[in-house]
Amino acid sequence: MARLYIVPTPIGNLDDITLRAVDVLRGVDFILAEDTRTTSFLLRHLGIEKQLYSHHKFNEHATVSMVADAIAAGRDAALVSDAGTPGISDPGFLLVRTCVEAGIEVETLPGATAAIPALVDSGFPCDRFCFEGFLPQKKGRMKQLQALADEERTMIFYESPYRVVRCLEQFAEVFGPGRQVSVSRELTKKFEQTLRGTVAEVLEHFRTTEPRGEFVLVVAGKPRQRHGAAAAADKTE
Repeated sequence: MARLYIVPTPIGNLDDITLRAVDVLRGVDFILAEDTRTTSFLLRHLGIEKQLYSHHKFNEHATVSMVADAIAAGRDAALVSDAGTPGISDPGFLLVRTCVEAGIEVETLPGATAAIPALVDSGFPCDRFCFEGFLPQKKGRMKQLQALADEERTMIFYESPYRVVRCLEQFAEVFGPGRQVSVSRELTKKFEQTLRGTVAEVLEHFRTTEPRGEFVLVVAGKPRQRHGAAAAADKTE
């Protein structure tokens, strides 16, 4: 039975693609790409020639049924995004849901994503965290942040370089200028960098140094309040 494969692609360093992902891309009948130019570059690097179709946020509503029909008719398909795992702040959810509802097998490969390396690199607790992806560009942005004001888990955000300063300013307003933050940019690439410190400290850096590249911002959760005997013990130490 034909199926849909969800195939993560490198977020920067092309060597980060898995051997299994390469085998799947070689074996499917066609590939759905967020940007066919970006995927063509990757396929040339891998020595793969395959039929490509565009599948992005502007056409996915119109094409998911046709893709599902093609798979149901016996053609294996792979879905890739420009970088990372499809469906994580990238197109993919609608197609997966359509295939699941149609009884089509969906197989998701493990692979590259920017969120986890940035989280681990932050030095903040990794056992419990929440992924917020991209904040709304305009309406609802502060409302979403304010809903996280009391969040005790580590929080992960994606942001474009054009809104990093604004984002940090809003962090300072909602979480406080003293909250710890870790900002990673250009992960796996030549100029990879991670800055750690308070929101105020990192904000000052990017006010004087132009933000460049793709960013992941990791914010420490709200410190937990200690109550009862534990709090009393702290006071007596």
